Amino acid sequence: MGIGTLDTTAREAITSACEDVRDATPADDVDGVRPGLVARPADTAQVSEVLKAAAGHRLSVVPRGRGTKLSWGRPPDSADVLLDVSALDEVLDHAAGDLIVVTQAGARLADVQQAVGRGGQRLAIDETVPGASIGGTLAANTSGPRRVATGSARDLLIGITVVRADGVVAKAGGRVVKNVAGYDLGKLLVGSAGTLAVITDATFRLHPVAAAHRWVSVPVADAATAHAAVQAVVHSQAVPSAVEVDWAEGHGTVSVLVEGRDEGVAGRAATVRGLLGDASTESGDAPADGATYPWDLGAGGDARATALKLTFALSGLPDVLAAATDAGAALRGSGGAGVAYAALPAGTPPDDVRTVVDRLRRVCTGHGGSLVVVDAPASVKAAVDVWGPVPALDLMRRVKDQFDPDHRLSPGRYVGGI
Repeated sequence: MGIGTLDTTAREAITSACEDVRDATPADDVDGVRPGLVARPADTAQVSEVLKAAAGHRLSVVPRGRGTKLSWGRPPDSADVLLDVSALDEVLDHAAGDLIVVTQAGARLADVQQAVGRGGQRLAIDETVPGASIGGTLAANTSGPRRVATGSARDLLIGITVVRADGVVAKAGGRVVKNVAGYDLGKLLVGSAGTLAVITDATFRLHPVAAAHRWVSVPVADAATAHAAVQAVVHSQAVPSAVEVDWAEGHGTVSVLVEGRDEGVAGRAATVRGLLGDASTESGDAPADGATYPWDLGAGGDARATALKLTFALSGLPDVLAAATDAGAALRGSGGAGVAYAALPAGTPPDDVRTVVDRLRRVCTGHGGSLVVVDAPASVKAAVDVWGPVPALDLMRRVKDQFDPDHRLSPGRYVGGI
């Protein structure tokens, strides 16, 4: 069934499955594709009913959390129903004594942080995109500076509830940090971009809020100096929580975060300053936009900029920075984890974007990583291979066939047209 052509029977089926159903508006477009209907279920049971109704009428479904990343990836081949889970916005339980939080997928990450923060704890996931939901953060697998110390969302997730394309509710993991039953399902869903199942709630392990923290920063005049600074910190006893590189026009800044108890932080910050040299400075304030990577993409449509995600072995940092300089791309990210984000200005011609992407992708793959065009105008996405080579594509397709045999969940949005 095509976009916007839902017949009366199909509409009635979706409407009977969920109390809050309406026609889509331009604000609901998914990377330029207008859904037929928007369904906003109130709980997991209603999510299940919507997906059962959609399956019965062979309707395509695109999940949405808070809508901060709807233009990421590829446009869907079809979007009969936009499944808005923003009403699933509660923190279901905060077991402070066990360092566990259970939250619904539509809850904003910032709101979850506020809830657990009242107990002196934190979910160690940085809000790289302001306003992002828990479900969207998991689906896109975004991570920020603190990934160096605590890992990504995949590492912190210990339990998950999802609804399959056929409406069947499935659970994996649990509320115990060492409970690994079904843990692989959680790992599988993280980064799947809404193509395998709809996440409705998640359980995470928490960390105590650090009593003290300090940022130590140093300007770096070239790629080799930046690499040397990062390597010195990574291989030291300073135990950094973050090692960030902010880079543009052939120079930049390396910033190191140390966290913990007051006396320990003071000593470790002094160690970092000794490693970075006399030009380094120390502050309690994070660098500007320290957790929000270059996602200021400007206006929508073809007026927005192009955002890239680069991964690479830590030894490849100088080559990646040099390539970014040659390409005229601003870059920010974790030198300590080998994950960086770059932005090309709005209005960059598609052919120029393709040249930059090809150049940077060769460097990243040469260092064991990859480059993905996260977001871009439609004209750029039409001209550029957004995902690049994926060695495990055949396996990914088999997984998709198992979870969503009819390919109705976010069809075409993911790598290889999955």
